[in-house]
Amino acid sequence: QLQLVESGGDLVQPGGSLRLSCLASRFTLRYYNIGWFRQAPGKEREALSCISRGAGSTYYADSVKGRFTISRDNAKNTVYLQMNSLKPEDTAVYYCAADARPVGCTLVTGSYGYWGQGTQVTVSS
Repeated sequence: QLQLVESGGDLVQPGGSLRLSCLASRFTLRYYNIGWFRQAPGKEREALSCISRGAGSTYYADSVKGRFTISRDNAKNTVYLQMNSLKPEDTAVYYCAADARPVGCTLVTGSYGYWGQGTQVTVSS
């Protein structure tokens, strides 16, 4: 069974930064599309960014473009989400997920079949 474990969530002040990590076990992460998502209380899960298998093309939702950066470290079998200029509305549980399809990544939640347990990010003064 593929496993993804998120970490790095924390309480941060508005304008601050955090880096989330998504560590894969029992599979080689670079052979999968990996996406980052978030879900705030009472809201639907939102796709934020993804990085494609292989060459690692990246895509971002408009809500985070220019503030968040997705990257992959193949040696550590880990995908990161660097989050800058955080806002209170970024408060949510953040998830990473894997898509095994042999195509480029998408910002479509239903494309991802393997999910981590999530990590809480709270942006508040």
